[in-house]
Amino acid sequence: MAYHKSAKTRIRRNARRADINRSRRTRMRGALRRVDEAIASGDKTAAQEALRAAQPEVARGAGQKLLHRNTASRKISRLASSIKAMEG
Repeated sequence: MAYHKSAKTRIRRNARRADINRSRRTRMRGALRRVDEAIASGDKTAAQEALRAAQPEVARGAGQKLLHRNTASRKISRLASSIKAMEG
């Protein structure tokens, strides 16, 4: 248990930030999952729309340090190339 006032404040702040980051990470992962599902279904236009919606979520996650910016770029690039390789 923390004794110092600053340590107690820090514990409260860390808990708040963890909740915020958890929701942001969940939203980002959900957007990526929707793109994967659209790719798996074989619907190219739905996959493109899902990617268009997921790109700002992933970029926002990288901007908020939820993941490294190169990781975000790599994820978007791989999804885009797999959509481009789809037929139809």
